[in-house]
Amino acid sequence: MASSRQPVTPPGRVKGNARQFWHRLSEGLELNQLWAQFEKDARSSYRLYSAGLEHLHEEPHLLRRAWLLMKALFWAILEKLTPARRVLLLVALILLFFPGGGPGGGLNYTNGDKHVEVQGLDLHFWGGLLMFVVLLLELADRVVMKRDLEIAKDIQAWLLPGAPLQIPGYQIAYATRPANTVAGDYYDVILRPGRTLSEDRILFVVADVAGKSIPAAMLMATFQASLRTLSTGGAALAELVAGVNRYACSNTQGGVRFTTAFFAELDVATGDVVYVNAGHNVPILRKKSGAVERLEAGGIPVGIFAESPYQLGTTRLEDGDWLVIFTDGVVEAVNAKEEEYGEPELIRLVDRGSGAAPAELLHNLLTELDRFVGNTPQHDDITCLLLKRSGA
Repeated sequence: MASSRQPVTPPGRVKGNARQFWHRLSEGLELNQLWAQFEKDARSSYRLYSAGLEHLHEEPHLLRRAWLLMKALFWAILEKLTPARRVLLLVALILLFFPGGGPGGGLNYTNGDKHVEVQGLDLHFWGGLLMFVVLLLELADRVVMKRDLEIAKDIQAWLLPGAPLQIPGYQIAYATRPANTVAGDYYDVILRPGRTLSEDRILFVVADVAGKSIPAAMLMATFQASLRTLSTGGAALAELVAGVNRYACSNTQGGVRFTTAFFAELDVATGDVVYVNAGHNVPILRKKSGAVERLEAGGIPVGIFAESPYQLGTTRLEDGDWLVIFTDGVVEAVNAKEEEYGEPELIRLVDRGSGAAPAELLHNLLTELDRFVGNTPQHDDITCLLLKRSGA
């Protein structure tokens, strides 16, 4: 008589399969890393859904305040969905919290003297199934959007400069870290050849488009295109900035989508710098002696008034001097206590690392920002460009 026993899977193989499944599920992250990621996602999601609800915290009665917050959050979540998905989610919630359900998960009701139990109608099951359908629809949208955003991210990376330009007597480092997949921050280093080698100029630009994500990234692309086109014409810096401003005014929805920017043109031979600060965070010129000079001359952000005047500023980079250009995402990075990183801390970092190369100092800055913010979601794009004059 043939044996009917089924083959038994060895325990080692079961453990190996379970380990492989967990590794695939968690992408190799440790539990503390998964928790940190969840905490950051939760904070970011709460910030999204609770935007505009600050006034409810002024309600003096605790229970009423809690009820108003719950109701406002419910509608904030619901309104993020399409109307059809809102209805599905609402039906799912009603089924999940329906008070009926007998021992077998059926529906109980009373008809006169008779108690009727309908078996096979598990409302909680159908509620969970509808919730799962809503989740699948949202995931499908997310996958398509993520794919498109990854393509946009690749295009945006192509618009930014690659390896730093090699300038005799100077060292450069730059980096950007978007708050979302794509960013509204921009930086560039452009060689503007003169008639002779001694007349060559280097244009440094750091800009920050108002807003974040896709709208800001699209305007960043138009800013880059206009800057690159106008910089090849040999115009002086004042004319270049005026031209970028006029072009930006035609693409900013009446000044709503303006751009703060810092433009600086370096004479490589002498270290002389001519600059325009168009409403941007004031860059820091840290002298070898430790003194700090702030480059403020300029005007309002580009893209607001087509004929806005801009004042030129001048300074000089001596041997051992640092030029630090950054966007507000650096100094306004916040931690869990809602404390900002701040410009004084940035200056102290440059003081401590003044003898290092820009690439090393930039790495230290990003590491320190990570340590400072912890699991707090990044709320703005972070960009920094460092230039150091280090002698011939």
